[in-house]
Amino acid sequence: MDSLSNGDSAATAAATATSIPQQSKLTHLVESLKLEHQLLRVPFEHFKKSMRFNHRILEKEMSAVISSVTEAADRDMSKEEAVDHLTSLVSRLQGLKRKLEEGSRTENLQAQRCRARLDHLGPAQTENVSEWNNTRVKRILVDYMLRMSYYDTAVKLAESNNIQDLVDIDVFQEAKKVIDALQNKEVAPALAWCAENRSRLKKSKSKFEFQLRLQEFIELVRADNNLQAITYTRKYLAPWGATHMKELQRVMATLAFKSNTECATYKVLFEPKQWDYLVEHFKQEFCRLYGMTLEPLLNIYLQAGLSALKTPFCYEEDCTKEDPLSQESFRKLAMPLPFSKQHHSKLVCYITKELMDTENPPLVLPNGYVYSTKALEEMASKKNGKVTCPRTGVVCNYSELVKAFIS
Repeated sequence: MDSLSNGDSAATAAATATSIPQQSKLTHLVESLKLEHQLLRVPFEHFKKSMRFNHRILEKEMSAVISSVTEAADRDMSKEEAVDHLTSLVSRLQGLKRKLEEGSRTENLQAQRCRARLDHLGPAQTENVSEWNNTRVKRILVDYMLRMSYYDTAVKLAESNNIQDLVDIDVFQEAKKVIDALQNKEVAPALAWCAENRSRLKKSKSKFEFQLRLQEFIELVRADNNLQAITYTRKYLAPWGATHMKELQRVMATLAFKSNTECATYKVLFEPKQWDYLVEHFKQEFCRLYGMTLEPLLNIYLQAGLSALKTPFCYEEDCTKEDPLSQESFRKLAMPLPFSKQHHSKLVCYITKELMDTENPPLVLPNGYVYSTKALEEMASKKNGKVTCPRTGVVCNYSELVKAFIS
C-alpha cells in the first residue's frame, strides 16, 4: 500500500510539473489574443458590408418591379404589350436572381473566413504555440506588405503558407483601386467609395469626401475653367458650407489668385503633394472603416518589443552583446521609444548570465565591478584563489571580494 501511495504521489507531482509550463503557455497565448482584434474585426465588417450591399440591391430591384407591375395594372394594354412587359419583368427578376446568387457566394466566403479565424484562435491551437506564433508572424508580414502596396509579394507569401483565409488581401485590393486612381490624380473611384460607405463615414464625421471635392475644384481652377468651377461649387461644395466655411472660403479665393500665385496661403493648394495627402487620408479612413490599426501591425509589435528591451544600460559602451539593442540598427529604431518601465530590477551575472539572488549573491571586486559568487568561486578554484575582472583585466585575491546585499 505504501509503495502504491508513493507511486501515486510521484505521478501527481509529475503531472503537476507538466501542467505548469502548459498553463504558462496558455496564459501567454491568452495575453497574445488581446492583440488580435483586427484579425476578427476586418472579415466581420466586410461580411456586414456585403450583406448591406445585397440588401440594397434587393430593395431597389423589387421596388422597381412592383412599381412596374402597378403601373401596368393601371394601363390598358394590348395582349402583345402585356407579354412584352411581363417578359421584361421576368428578365429583370432573372438578373436580380443572378446578382443575389453572386452576393450569396460572397457572403458565404466572408462567413467561411470568419469561421477560419475563429478556429485559428480557438483553444485547440494551444497544443502547438510555436507553430501558431510562426503563422502569426507571417500574417503580420502580409499585413505590412499590403499596407506598403507590395500586393504581389503579399499574395505569394499567403499562398505559399496557405493562410489566405487569415489575411485581408481582398479588402486591400479594394483599397488599391482607389489609391492607384488618386496617385493618377483621379477622384472618381474615391468618390464612389465614399458613396458606398456614406452612412458610416457620416457617423464618424469624416471630411474625406469634402477634401476630394475641394481637390476637384482646385483642378478646375488650375485649368482656368472658372465658370465650371463656380457651377461645381454650387452643386457639390455649398452643402458643406455650414460645417466647413473657413476651408471653403480659402479655396474659393483661388478663383482670384490663380494657380501661378506666389502667395504661400494659396500656392500650397496647387502643389502635387496635396494628392499625397489625399492618399494618406484615404488609408486612414479605410482602416477606421474596417477596424484596422492605423499603423501596420509589424510596426506596433516591433515598437512594443524594442520598448520592453530598452534600458539606459543599452546605450553604454560596455553593453553586453547578447542585448539586441547593442546593435546600432536596433538602437536607431528604439531611439524615439520610451524606456522600459521596470517595476523590479534583476541582477544578471556578466560572466555566467545567471540571475544573482540570495542563493547566488553578487560579489564586488576592488575596482567596483560586480559578478556572481558562483562565477568567481569557479574562477578562483582554477587560478589558486585569484580572480580576474573580465572587463578591465584587474587581478585580485578572492579574499578581497566584498559581498553585496540586494535590497
